[in-house]
Amino acid sequence: MLNNWFASYLCGRVQHVRTSAACSTQPKVLYGVPQGSGLGPILFLLYTVDLLQLVTCHQLIAHAYADDTHIYGFCRPADSPELCEKVSVCIDEVSAWMVSNRLQLNHAKTEVLWCSSSRRQHQIPSGPVLIGSTDVQPVSSIRDLGVYIDADMTMGMMGTHVTADVRACFAAPCRTRSVQRSLSRHALLTLVRALIVSEVDYCNSALAGISRQDRLKSVLNAVVLNAVARLVFSAKQSERITPLLLELHWLRVPERFTFRLCVLAYRCFHGTAPT
Repeated sequence: MLNNWFASYLCGRVQHVRTSAACSTQPKVLYGVPQGSGLGPILFLLYTVDLLQLVTCHQLIAHAYADDTHIYGFCRPADSPELCEKVSVCIDEVSAWMVSNRLQLNHAKTEVLWCSSSRRQHQIPSGPVLIGSTDVQPVSSIRDLGVYIDADMTMGMMGTHVTADVRACFAAPCRTRSVQRSLSRHALLTLVRALIVSEVDYCNSALAGISRQDRLKSVLNAVVLNAVARLVFSAKQSERITPLLLELHWLRVPERFTFRLCVLAYRCFHGTAPT
């Protein structure tokens, strides 16, 4: 009964291209799941669950999010050539598994990152890692779901993530100011929350405890939240910012960090956080 339900959902689908009044033929869609559907991600994960078990067989760790898969392991610096070889062999088998399951490994989007403390950076390999028939050169940072992870794992003030975060927050108020006069206060506040405040809050718990964190907080406070609050109320630079923040019910950046950590701790304590 359940198989018939899934079959009725996946079978009999067609697709076509429409431009102006012209419409292409409608060939049947034989593979894949409907994009944007609620069942799509679940069915894809069920389809690729064997991939995680394949990685585990090589004594490596796999982490998947939709169609992005991370394969990683750990070792002493002296054992890095063995780990490198193990990863290459594992990815070869992953590529073969994907071919047999009508999937494709994208070598162009495959990245290699060696992580270690700052004082051991000189001990990690700098040569390429063989991924199939492609030599992939290690990078100093990678972007994972919007968070940049550096090789030294410090995420410090001059780190890639903080630099990108501050750059994005600097640009957002300028773009919003250009359309300020065309929007009501309610619409402007909605736009600000969606484009700017969300940028400040996104994964900010990952920055808790980083070195020289106070400088980052002051930059985000003074340049972003304060400027945006004045933008919403069309306030002058000389006006006090505290009443504006209170009316918007906005916490300052240090308290926003603490609030996010408290929410995460609460969910962990009550069993509602991700495992």
